[in-house]
Amino acid sequence: MSSVTEFYRSQIGGESVINYAYTDFPWRLLAKDVYYFFVYCWALPWVLFPIRTYGSDELDELYPSWMNIFCVAVHVFLFVFQFIFLVTLPFVIIFPAWMGIAGIVAFHFLNRLICMLLNGTELIFHSDEKYAKSQPEHENEQWVFLNGVSVGQHWMKMNLNRLALTFGRPILGIHNRTSGVLFDVIECLVQRNFSYATTDIRVCYKHLKDILYDPKKSKVVFIMHSQGAIEGGMVLDWLLQEMPQDLLAKLEVYTFGSAANHFNNPHRHVISQDLTRSRPLEAMQTLVSEACYETPVTTPLEVKKDPMITASMLRRSSSLASYHTASAAKDRAIGHIEHYTHNTDFVAIWGILHFATNRMACLQLPRFLGRLFNRSNGHGGHLLVQHYLDGMFPLKRDPETGEFIGADEKNEFMEEVIKFGIEGTAMENAREAFEISYGGTGGFGTGEITTPIEVYDQFSARKRHKKDVKVKELSRLWMYRNGMSPPEKSQMLPAELIGIARNSTL
Repeated sequence: MSSVTEFYRSQIGGESVINYAYTDFPWRLLAKDVYYFFVYCWALPWVLFPIRTYGSDELDELYPSWMNIFCVAVHVFLFVFQFIFLVTLPFVIIFPAWMGIAGIVAFHFLNRLICMLLNGTELIFHSDEKYAKSQPEHENEQWVFLNGVSVGQHWMKMNLNRLALTFGRPILGIHNRTSGVLFDVIECLVQRNFSYATTDIRVCYKHLKDILYDPKKSKVVFIMHSQGAIEGGMVLDWLLQEMPQDLLAKLEVYTFGSAANHFNNPHRHVISQDLTRSRPLEAMQTLVSEACYETPVTTPLEVKKDPMITASMLRRSSSLASYHTASAAKDRAIGHIEHYTHNTDFVAIWGILHFATNRMACLQLPRFLGRLFNRSNGHGGHLLVQHYLDGMFPLKRDPETGEFIGADEKNEFMEEVIKFGIEGTAMENAREAFEISYGGTGGFGTGEITTPIEVYDQFSARKRHKKDVKVKELSRLWMYRNGMSPPEKSQMLPAELIGIARNSTL
């Protein structure tokens, strides 16, 4: 059976206080998570399957190397050890208090020592130069990776090297240390439902903030996997609270198998949100600037009367516009967000697929911002390299040496024709228009489509599609393969407005 990739346009977002969102009471969220764990538990076996596929050889997590065998063996021991502890924990009450406390302390001390065999002592890692060296054309970029559950220092290095080889850039890794599978899952529940920031979240926040403030960096690409998306989502929440938004515009976010229950990326102006929801073509062609609230034509009363504000109404001068202005469709705090999932990956089903694809009854239901690519037909698997990267960003070998030389241009996943995810009629006005998704990937003029009008004519949800759209036409991350970069200047804006970072991405 051939593969199908469902495409979910980014939710738009808006004002909301709802009965089931990440801002709800923690114990209620925990109860919901436990309930849906059993609803989706049919997918648990797919977390590690398929097992015997090694598209990246020793970079794959389950490739039969000595270090991988050692890591798996330690994890199996920890699973049994922790399971016995959790099962026997209720019976501690039959012993004297001092014995129960001593037993718990001894268990945690031993568990920590064993985990140190996997984690080592470092929190910051870097990919090896043999996989990607710094290039002058990428000096303005910083790529950051935050790993998921059960990843020790060995698998962390493998993840970083695989990413570096795929995208042709050095990768900085912030280590989300493992405490064993069971304890990692418990930590996910605590982080996701109680918004508790563990050490690695705080370390990630500090480093990401320092990088965003670095004037030498005009682009920061943040990649997350699994639990890393829970932690990264919390980091983004903090950054949205504190960072100047022109610095946040540098940021691009990509997740694989996300276990998060939300992702925030608000519009910077209510005008942009209204136009994106009701008049997508106008949103793409309308320019919104910080100056718009300083001029009489864009007072709140006039905006309410006529939200279709034209470019001439919003510009005070070309010099001001060139620094502060963006199209309403791109008027987001964070430059770009994309998510990649398998529809049989339990973690993704329990996380992003539950929160980003469920039918909404109204616009006030939870928001999971960012476009979503959901691959179906049994590709399964939750491991970053062995399942996600090997399936979605496979490697190419040198025909003479047999060495990996980067991402394979003959990519089955990227050639798949997208199918719109079933969102329900109530979702219609809760997601961005398809022409906005298409135009925001790499800008117009890069392929068969050259203007927003052509996109509207061919792909509008209100009209019959005249052309199949492939994953590679919507995946911005694919445009970074092998050291390449997406177009940095949108051709749908007047020439005098080109030059600000926000114009580069959606």
